[in-house]
Amino acid sequence: MQHIPHADWLAGAATAAEQQGPGNLLRIVLIVMVVGCVLTGWFLLRGYRQKDD
Repeated sequence: MQHIPHADWLAGAATAAEQQGPGNLLRIVLIVMVVGCVLTGWFLLRGYRQKDD
């Protein structure tokens, strides 16, 4: 196992992080979209509840 100085290791980690892509942003957009669909479905379907008066 070779010794990597801290500066080189930090630069390598920063380069790898830039190559990861839009992972966090895409994850947040998908979560917001799913929650929005659930709330929209609930709002639209709540009027179809049968009322047994």
